[in-house]
Amino acid sequence: MRENTIERRLRIKTESAGGRAWKWVSPGTLGVPDRIVLFPGGRAFFVETKAPGKKPDPIQEHRLGQLQALGFQTRVLDSLEAVDRFIEEATDGI
Repeated sequence: MRENTIERRLRIKTESAGGRAWKWVSPGTLGVPDRIVLFPGGRAFFVETKAPGKKPDPIQEHRLGQLQALGFQTRVLDSLEAVDRFIEEATDGI
């Protein structure tokens, strides 16, 4: 399975749950997560998608750590099941 399959599932499931999963491109800044995922109630997540079994590169890990240090929630999703679990967790109580 390819990374873009997982990313597409994330976008579709997020939108079905009433949220947005915007592609994040930051010119001049390497390693930013693939998507900014937003849900009603001000819930925001920075999400890196990966092919099954793949891990973030060192620069991606660094960016995720920077975001966490600023108080943001981050996730790395590498399967369709991980996307489904994330959507359940992120929308609990909405």
